[in-house]
Amino acid sequence: MKFATWTKPDGRVESGVVSDDGLHAFSDGMTVLDAVKLGVAEAITLGTQTASTSRPVPIADVRLRPPLVPPAVRDFAAFEEHVLGALQSVTNRTEVPPEWYEAPAFYFTNPHALIGAFDDVPVPPGCEVLDFELEVAAVVTGTGASVSTDAAAELLFGYTIFNDWSARDIQAREMVVGLGPTKSKDSSSTLGPWLVTRDELEHRLDDAGFLALECSVSVNGDPIGADLLSNMAWTFPELVAHASRGTVVRSGDVLGSGTCGNGGSLAELWGVRGDDALPPLAIGDIVEMTVEGLGTIRNRVVPGPANTAAPPARRRIPPLPRKHAERQQTRT
Repeated sequence: MKFATWTKPDGRVESGVVSDDGLHAFSDGMTVLDAVKLGVAEAITLGTQTASTSRPVPIADVRLRPPLVPPAVRDFAAFEEHVLGALQSVTNRTEVPPEWYEAPAFYFTNPHALIGAFDDVPVPPGCEVLDFELEVAAVVTGTGASVSTDAAAELLFGYTIFNDWSARDIQAREMVVGLGPTKSKDSSSTLGPWLVTRDELEHRLDDAGFLALECSVSVNGDPIGADLLSNMAWTFPELVAHASRGTVVRSGDVLGSGTCGNGGSLAELWGVRGDDALPPLAIGDIVEMTVEGLGTIRNRVVPGPANTAAPPARRRIPPLPRKHAERQQTRT
């Protein structure tokens, strides 16, 4: 079953299920996150009832929003091919660090910056090298802490397409600091077009537990990259289990797969082929991504807000005198 959230022409936001006839809204203002909290079986029952009792709205008549508002968004780097190419491009490293193979790495990105499947994406302030990232995201149902991989499989509600838009020039500067990407990643991330429950894709699981889904991306109609989701280094249950280690994952948490290889981002191609392989995204470019069983997202690049960068840091090496601090300590 597919769950979606949309804005009607009158500005009302609704959530519900997707059928061949269109979109069927939940009653009583229920959200997709509410449905996710029910678990897969109960959500499907609710969706079936909703589709049979709610009058459909044509998809063409609404603006699709991100399927849900997640409590947290973790984005992994689970494709070795992408990691190698992107590192070469962004940091000039020529090999994948051995630490990458030891455990799935991720960073937290901005749940407030999600945009819909067909929304425009503004260029981040100060960015001159904009890139896309072709990913699939899993959504958690229930609560789990330090769960096993087997238990984590039961915490998977479903999947959606995820495009982690990246300001590569800003990222290159940030990575030198050693804290990972921050402002280079938090301006926009596309999530959509809907959330597909895991049962619809179980027939595409291979013997090792990987989802063998075809993924592709184009810019202005020109094919750029294509990969199989099953080329991930870890399965989604393994990613959920790792995310829960020593902490908690909750209903609605989004876990990105990381960017597919074989042209899932421009940065990978820049690293492998050289900087002149393809230009960065420009105003007016249309990026389209399709994942088998999940649908298609399509976003146009538009001008963004003016850059209001933070001022340079005040230097404090050598340290300032500490007499004031010592007096304060004596008084207390």
